Amino acid sequence: VQLQASGGGLVQAGGSLRLSCAASGRTFSSGAMGWFRQAPGKEREFVAAVNWSGGSTYYADSVKGRFTISRDNAKNTVDLQMNSLKPEDTAVYYCAAKSSRVVSYLGRSYDYWGQGTQVTVSS
Repeated sequence: VQLQASGGGLVQAGGSLRLSCAASGRTFSSGAMGWFRQAPGKEREFVAAVNWSGGSTYYADSVKGRFTISRDNAKNTVDLQMNSLKPEDTAVYYCAAKSSRVVSYLGRSYDYWGQGTQVTVSS
């Protein structure tokens, strides 16, 4: 499985960005998907996840109400709409895929990872 993340960039606080992750190489629609992020000097942390159908979504408390995860199984993509961005959202964002349908916030449970895309929010 190959995951290609895109859409990162530099934005002012309060602005929006939309990240997209394109998947290829296997039956995309059978597994859960997630977004994680890692800021400089910090450990990787869970951001959001979506189940195999897109019908259930999960968020870290720090992004709840501001970020929205969605997936399009016909296009093999999973997106992360990020609104009301804050400087503390600055990080490299990674999309990840699981072989199973079970959604998880644990990074170690994901089988495939994209290369990451940088998001920088200026104050």
